[in-house]
Formats: sequence, C-alpha cells, structure tokens
Amino acid sequence: MPLNLTFGAEDVRVLEDETVFQGYFSVRRVTLQYRAFDGGWVAPQVREIFERGDAVGVLPYEPESDSLVLIEQFRPGAMRDDCDPWMLELIAGIVEADETHEQVIHREVGEEAGCEVADLLPIATVLPSAGACTEKVSLFCGRVSGAVAGGVHGLAEEGENILVHLVPVKDAFDLLAQDRIPNGHTLISLLWLQNNIESVRSRWS
Repeated sequence: MPLNLTFGAEDVRVLEDETVFQGYFSVRRVTLQYRAFDGGWVAPQVREIFERGDAVGVLPYEPESDSLVLIEQFRPGAMRDDCDPWMLELIAGIVEADETHEQVIHREVGEEAGCEVADLLPIATVLPSAGACTEKVSLFCGRVSGAVAGGVHGLAEEGENILVHLVPVKDAFDLLAQDRIPNGHTLISLLWLQNNIESVRSRWS
C-alpha cells in the first residue's frame, strides 16, 4: 500500500532567501514557515542550508571474482574524536551542468578507479542530511567490464589521492556486520546488495 504523506511543496512559505557564503559550495540563510499538523502554520523559522549539489554513486561489482571495487580516501569531515578520516567507499561524483547520471558514473569510475562499468542497476535515491543540506544522491550498482587496474588514482589538480581495493563480497558483508562502513552511501548500497546478491550474481554470471 503506498504511503500518502500529509503535505507537499506547496505547504512551505519562503519569506526571505539570501546567499551568505559562496565558494566551491554555498550556504543560504532562509526564513520560512511550513504547515503544522494541526492545520495552521509554524512561526517563522531561520535555517542555514548547505548547497552542495547533487551526486551519483556506483557500487562496481566484478562477477568473475565475486568482488566489489571500493576506494579508500581521506575525508576531512571525518576528523573528529578518534575517528579514522580515511574511509572505504563506493565511487561517487558531483553532477555537473547538463550531465546525466550515466556520464557521471563513467567519468568518476575512470578517474577514481581506472576501470569501467556497464549494465547499471538503480539502488536508491537518498537525501543524506535533509535537515541542513539540499544534496540528493542517486545510487547504482554496475557490472565491472574489463580489468581492474588497482593502485592509486584520482586527479592531482583536485588533491585526490585514492587507493583502489578489490574486496570480495563476503569480506564486504563482514565489514557491514562489524559496523566498519560509516559512509552512508556505501552502507545503503551494501545493504541493498546483501538483499539482492543472488539476483545480481545470476544476472551477471
């Protein structure tokens, strides 16, 4: 049975909207009201919204070895407490103007992992941090076509230093069970794969 949510986009009033920071990303300060569940409107709220742009992620599956191509790279947002700021992730990139999801995937897989993927399967579309960020991420699983180069990849002009791993599916699921995949996009995609691994293997065997 479909879920019928109570409100939609028409139930928000934007009273003021200004850009308060503009760099590679931007931050907007918005004054707004939204419909209350009792039928009225909440008092005006001021919210800062991080405009990061939309992104696409792909979990590359290599059927011959029943393995995943995952990348390891430094993430400054993970520099907190005693967390390890090097993260094991799927491959992802920001959608540039006039790019399709497929174009982003092929560009990023080549730049970040030195390989190619084909036959993309949609996983999910998610808003990772909708309380403060407009980013929408579309996730896919893709069949690796050709050899996996391994080694270190990434664009030097963007400060990328990315190590490629070919991880057996079983080992990836073990990392899930050990709570060692803190990256949300990768976690969602691996949980999807865990639920669909037999159909993926059958499709790409």
